[in-house]
Amino acid sequence: MATLSWIARLLQFDRSGDDFCIREPREGAVQRLFGGLIAAQSLAAAGATVDDGKLPQSVHAYFVRGGRYDAEVEFHVDRIRDGRAFATRHVTATQDGAVILEMIASFHQPEPGLDWFPQAAPKLELDAAVPKSDVLDFGDKFDLRTMPTDHSEFAISPFWIRTQHEIEDDPLIRACTLAYMSDLGPVPSALPPAVPLRSDLGFAASLDHSIWFHRPFQPRDWHRYEIEAVNHNDSRGLARGSLYDTAGRLVASVSQEALWRIQPENL
Repeated sequence: MATLSWIARLLQFDRSGDDFCIREPREGAVQRLFGGLIAAQSLAAAGATVDDGKLPQSVHAYFVRGGRYDAEVEFHVDRIRDGRAFATRHVTATQDGAVILEMIASFHQPEPGLDWFPQAAPKLELDAAVPKSDVLDFGDKFDLRTMPTDHSEFAISPFWIRTQHEIEDDPLIRACTLAYMSDLGPVPSALPPAVPLRSDLGFAASLDHSIWFHRPFQPRDWHRYEIEAVNHNDSRGLARGSLYDTAGRLVASVSQEALWRIQPENL
């Protein structure tokens, strides 16, 4: 590619050993740092310390506190284990000296074995989905097709998604793209199905986020993201997601617990 993709630009670090520093300038922005972005950058920092032959297998991240777009983020990587088949890394992301994310990332050397996943009929066919733009801040990065009934400012599952532009043919960068994208959808899906989603419903935030990378991800191809609510109590909602390609292959599995502080008068 003649120029770096948007995600590759976001993954450019200043590095000193296993310490990394990155800045995402966004002039005038007041909203919190997007969780998918900080997860993608943490995965990239971890991957930069791993042998090229090992690919992302899974990440388990805790969003400790909200971050900002107007300050540098520092990442420290601890090399927990380097085995023949697996490597494990612990990443701590800090901003102004305060921890904003903790992540465990695992990497695996591809090896032959069985290849199976449960067949699942699409809950939304691509031909039945309608284009949607202006979804929060992601209209310049992704093409989205959602249910015709989705008139929210979010992307309500099930929906179809792909990057608007080509992403480098690099397994780590593409896994980081998937990590970024995977955080678009779980928070609204973590509500009980009977609760109507509104922007003024209450305070919401991602608490933790896990991804399992099953099969190669082609960012410019359409993928179906299906997310379902699993549990809701104590102002916390758990959602479980599956990302499929157009052939119906399971590309990744996701789980996230979100904080939902809802005022009773808003129900």
